[in-house]
Amino acid sequence: MNKLKKKPLFNPEGDTDVRLRRMINGNTTNLNDFNNMRYPWVSDWYRQAMNNFWIPEEINLSADVKDYPRLLPAERTAYDKILSFLVFLDSIQTANLPHIGEYVTANEVNLCLSIQTFQECVHSQSYSYMLDTICSPTQRNAILYQWKDDEHLLRRNTFIGNCYNEFQEHKDPVTLLKVMMANFILEGIYFYSGFMFFYNLSRNGKMPGSAQEIRYINRDENTHLWLFRNIILELQKEEPQLFTLETITELKEMLLEGVRQEIDWGHYCIGNNIPGLTRDMVSDYIHYLGNLRWTSLGYEPLYPEHTAEPESMAWVSQYSNANMVKTDFFEAKSTAYAKSTALVDDL
Repeated sequence: MNKLKKKPLFNPEGDTDVRLRRMINGNTTNLNDFNNMRYPWVSDWYRQAMNNFWIPEEINLSADVKDYPRLLPAERTAYDKILSFLVFLDSIQTANLPHIGEYVTANEVNLCLSIQTFQECVHSQSYSYMLDTICSPTQRNAILYQWKDDEHLLRRNTFIGNCYNEFQEHKDPVTLLKVMMANFILEGIYFYSGFMFFYNLSRNGKMPGSAQEIRYINRDENTHLWLFRNIILELQKEEPQLFTLETITELKEMLLEGVRQEIDWGHYCIGNNIPGLTRDMVSDYIHYLGNLRWTSLGYEPLYPEHTAEPESMAWVSQYSNANMVKTDFFEAKSTAYAKSTALVDDL
């Protein structure tokens, strides 16, 4: 299979038999039938994602307003650079996901992609809310567009961005698969130096509101990771001819590069200058995540010496647990939604 069909929007001749539904190159009617789904995992995913609804402005950042000017210079520099990177990633995700959906012919999976697109918008809004609250408009704009002047940050954005752009030029199944892998890397590797930085600030008694925003974003990203993992696994079953040794090697190299870039970025932003974090802690944790992501697709570990979660980083998963009930001191109310179940990050 070397051609990829763009699905029609109105297709009265589409298949109504759920057994004929396919992830790509199917003949979909585009009817959203919640009672007849080809992929059983979608129902759980959809309910989880809908229960994750949250609004950035609900989180109190009054303590962060006081903390931000008092951060150590290295902490403030890292805060700005990491936030700039995160807002760019979620912005490009918002723009890219509808392009993927044009070629996914399983309508229930497109429902998931639509929810993810909305959540990426919320994440971008969350980062803007954080910046609008803690710094001046001039500082805000300088942080948002740091990738214009920071060559390291631009290189980071370019890796994923070029992969997305390639699909705009080459609409074929293998390129789409690589875009899906890029999404998997973005959701499962690229965010985590940033997440651990914000959690580390919070465990040191700084920027608690920012950490809470990140916890909700992290919870959403776990569902996005789950989504793209399952899409790739379904393609392994439906389109095994796509997964040639050459293509699997390409996907592996993409993940290896994602791990390398995330480690380099963590060393650049965090290094040994942030109390509570070191270069070795960043390296060990990202290598561990690389193994977790690659083995979840059915392959052997990339880094045999990093198959277990580093003991020094156990606190990261504790912070990212969205069901770990905390009380906002200023509002005296629970900030973890009881209706939502946390996803354990074992993907």
